[in-house]
Amino acid sequence: MINRLLNIAQSRPRAAFALYQDDVWDFGTVGDLALRGCNWMAALGIEAGDRVVIAVGNRPLFLFYWFSLAARGAVAVPVAHDLFGDSLRYVVQQSGAKQVLAEYDECARFSDELSDLAIGVYALRDEAEFVATVTNFPLAAAQDREDGFPVSILYTSGTTGLPKGAVIPNRSYLAIGEKISAAIGIDADDRILTFLPLHHANPQMYSVMSALTVGCSVILVPKFSASSFLDQVRRYGATGFTYVGTVLSILEQTIRDSVTGTSLRWCVGGGAPRAVWEALASRLGIRIHELYGMTETGGMVTINSLNRSRVGSVGAVRDDFDVVVLAGDDSEVPTGTVGEIAVRPKLPHVMTSGYFNKPQETLDSIRNLWFHTGDLGRFDAEGFLRFEGRSKELIRRGGEMISPVEIELAALKHPNIADCAAVGIADPILEEEIKLVVVSRGNCDPWEIASFLFRALPRNKVPRYIEFADVIPKTPTQKIQRFRLTKLSPQSIDLRPVAKLPD
Repeated sequence: MINRLLNIAQSRPRAAFALYQDDVWDFGTVGDLALRGCNWMAALGIEAGDRVVIAVGNRPLFLFYWFSLAARGAVAVPVAHDLFGDSLRYVVQQSGAKQVLAEYDECARFSDELSDLAIGVYALRDEAEFVATVTNFPLAAAQDREDGFPVSILYTSGTTGLPKGAVIPNRSYLAIGEKISAAIGIDADDRILTFLPLHHANPQMYSVMSALTVGCSVILVPKFSASSFLDQVRRYGATGFTYVGTVLSILEQTIRDSVTGTSLRWCVGGGAPRAVWEALASRLGIRIHELYGMTETGGMVTINSLNRSRVGSVGAVRDDFDVVVLAGDDSEVPTGTVGEIAVRPKLPHVMTSGYFNKPQETLDSIRNLWFHTGDLGRFDAEGFLRFEGRSKELIRRGGEMISPVEIELAALKHPNIADCAAVGIADPILEEEIKLVVVSRGNCDPWEIASFLFRALPRNKVPRYIEFADVIPKTPTQKIQRFRLTKLSPQSIDLRPVAKLPD
């Protein structure tokens, strides 16, 4: 990855790489900062192989840290800049991180929350301070990184509760940049509007790695805003953007008329309902490249490309992967039959090398030489994959996979909750909302529970609905029967308007 940056920095040093607010950072400058930042990292005591948490929002500073770590040979552990509580401590401890690079305004909080751990917390005020800090350090010697070199550990939700850190090797990043840019026809003149959080695989792989493949620009904005979307497109001359399904659903409801005169040509991502896809493509005059993939599978294994596309599908199979649909006994099902999607690479290092320090979970994800995704799908007669939902228990809220067990573990710390179960409820915008079914111990106020969870969980994991029950339905082996809880009832309490939960 770092060599892709340095190659463009040498061949096209003044080409715009990152656009942020009124600033333009060219490839030459970012490459120079990465090599000087490498030696600054060494001065901080960071060695090759060390894990370092990056808790920075959507701004060039994130990229400066990420590239400096890659040049140093250290492993980035990107997380949300406002992560807190048990979730923060878990990632820091499970990854064995040596340092946290935080947002300036969050540094004191991070230091306080992690005060009992042997880990440093460091923050710079902004990009200008990064430049001033590394300017006096010499340029590090550029080093080739092997394909298997672990660039990042990206934490993803798991059905057993605590997140798993998918180790993403260098070649996986390089390959996804090549495949996305080729499938869409991205070139050096493109400008990719990037509003999804940079600590996620989607913007890293579809946006930043495309830019490092073809030498185009990324436009960084702090977060997605439907009301600001078209203004941002026009201000920066955006030609494309990456999405999760929620983004397109919100845009479809916001943009009701045809839009003309913009530079937009395309968008790429996953989770677009067919009706939203067709309506928005027409109104914006763009091509929507729906795909299927996971963090673990290198970001994408099927895609609707310029050459092969079918509305309503998630596209055709990427040429360096095998993708099949399997029955419960791992035999391949006939065309048109729904089963579990399973994948395996044809080339080394194009997908995760495993879950960090979780050998059993790594083995459990691979059965009969196939990585089992837990997603359901079917192939049509022309080889297009159709996504049919999830077979696992994860809740998909706003494009994020959320473990119900993680929510339940947090809720059970409340003194008046005897038992509980978290489930996904179908939602037209977010795909799923979260409902928490509670068996109370004595009097239990739903809004007090909401306040408790708001302090215990990241915002996107706080349930919108609470429902009280006498018992949680379970199997004889005490497995929660979630399918019996996935409907709203007259007893369901919508907490959002009262507890002011985030939208």
